[in-house]
Amino acid sequence: MFDATDIQMMHNALALARQGRFSTSPNPRVGCVVAHGTQIVGQGFHIRAGGPHAEVHALRQAGTLARGATAYVTLEPCSHYGRTPPCANALIESGVSRVVAAMTDPNPQVAGKGLSMLQTAGIRVESGLLEAEARELNRGFLSRIERGRPFVRLKCAAGLDGKTALSDGRSQWITGEEARADVQILRAESCAVITGIGTVLADNPQLNVRSFPTLRQPARVVLDSRLKTPLTGKLVQDSGSPTIIATLENDEQRLRAYTQYPHIHIIMPSENNGQIDLHDLLKQLVAKGYGEVMIEAGATLAAAFLQADLVDEIVLYQAPKILGNNARGLFDIPENTEVLQTESLWRTASLTTIGNDIKWILRRK
Repeated sequence: MFDATDIQMMHNALALARQGRFSTSPNPRVGCVVAHGTQIVGQGFHIRAGGPHAEVHALRQAGTLARGATAYVTLEPCSHYGRTPPCANALIESGVSRVVAAMTDPNPQVAGKGLSMLQTAGIRVESGLLEAEARELNRGFLSRIERGRPFVRLKCAAGLDGKTALSDGRSQWITGEEARADVQILRAESCAVITGIGTVLADNPQLNVRSFPTLRQPARVVLDSRLKTPLTGKLVQDSGSPTIIATLENDEQRLRAYTQYPHIHIIMPSENNGQIDLHDLLKQLVAKGYGEVMIEAGATLAAAFLQADLVDEIVLYQAPKILGNNARGLFDIPENTEVLQTESLWRTASLTTIGNDIKWILRRK
């Protein structure tokens, strides 16, 4: 069905789509290439929600050269009016003779309708080229649509002995500058960064992207059951991105102290044994359009997400340092007496060196 030229052009479209990985949410990351054989006449990618889609950028660049060409797009063209007109209509009007999509769009508003519109207009339509790569690129968008919860990445850092901080809580800096810069990229890719009130009180973090400019900062989500987030802290005083405080506190006077800040949003997930119900928390984040979230938290909250089976990926930065027996560990989880006799729930997706540290990515089997 697909030849070497098709494969190369779709690789090009995927590379374009990746350029939007810091800015498109809640929309998917999409790239498009318009070509006559190996001759590219137009290309583009979706930059941000509300702006032109990838197909529009590519067709504008191609102009009249789009007639009779093949359009390679990493996701089925939309067929409905949202903030922008349907891309399927734009492709039909351009005169392309063939459209190759990496995958169909699971969004119920599209879900095959875009490809059907193209076929009805007499355009040759094929899909499924490099679908696995396209799905990986949009795992957050797909998780939000297909599973009703975000794709959850747990980021952590430790020494050779699996320790994250000294016994008094000091942890700066376990990893080197290169690894810390890589974390900035992970934040930029995320719709939201989740942390716990313990980390907020101990570190007063900003949880934003500072090492390079980005069109969209991730939202900051604090799990704060008793509403202890300091009003003088960076997450309250920094209005550069939304701060969402998830709490069980319903005292209106105490809540009012936070809601006077326009970038502060209070949500009240369900309670589970006196704690915030993590499943309900993720549902509420999905309702806000957050498809990919990252946890940057201490051992207790990290363990809670793991024990609730809500972590899809672990990114562990491991430094060649030994913190010692009394130092704090990665996860506050009871000893697992069966782990030596059972197969691991995790598989290694990649293992790379960053500076003098190791970046270990694990995926849930």
